[in-house]
Amino acid sequence: MTVRDSQRAKVYDAEQLVRGVFDRADEHGARTVELYGSHLTLPIERRFASVESVQSYADKVLALNWVRARWERATAPVRVRARGGVSAAHYEAAEAVLAVPLHTGGTAWALRELVILHELAHHLESAPASVAAHGPEFCDRYVELVDGVVGPEAALLLRATMLGCGVRLG
Repeated sequence: MTVRDSQRAKVYDAEQLVRGVFDRADEHGARTVELYGSHLTLPIERRFASVESVQSYADKVLALNWVRARWERATAPVRVRARGGVSAAHYEAAEAVLAVPLHTGGTAWALRELVILHELAHHLESAPASVAAHGPEFCDRYVELVDGVVGPEAALLLRATMLGCGVRLG
């Protein structure tokens, strides 16, 4: 029996808001944002041009010493492939495949670091059938990846936005 994924929409809402903050920072060249009265300087979010560049990035993240020490599943390779649909990236646990939509309609919304780290957080789950796909455990893992790979400012923005959207963290 699969566990109900009751906070999926809230997680996606939070991520969309965070991606919007990063997009606006890129558009305006202003890396400093205000978050609950504090000023954060956002790091640069990596963008990708191809399946091959996403594959290389995923391999490097999974090879990080701290990632391997933290999650046993980091030693299991993930394969990246192009996804036909344009609305979502997804992770296929049975085959350890990360599927990402490529450039469609002049946009490559999924070829960015936050989306790839989201999917890698799914890959690192050791018992996917026993927990909700976007439950508190997933959210903690995702925020921890963002903290260690993108930076603590990005993780703080993600965590605060998730909490503001009603997402439960572990």
